[in-house]
Amino acid sequence: MTEVRKERPELKGVRQFLVEEEGMGTVEVILIIVVLVGLVVIFKDQITKIVNNLFDRITSQTGKI
Repeated sequence: MTEVRKERPELKGVRQFLVEEEGMGTVEVILIIVVLVGLVVIFKDQITKIVNNLFDRITSQTGKI
């Protein structure tokens, strides 16, 4: 016996919203890019130190292989 599910009225709006969403808009993408660029500018020195440290470790450990 197959049970037929009836959609609850309070979930109908949520389901419609999820189905109708087509993706991110241009404004959202621009805001994400602006935030990322801002973080890179603020933490530029720390990021540079981390990347240089990683490359130094990779370079020093390649001789061990």
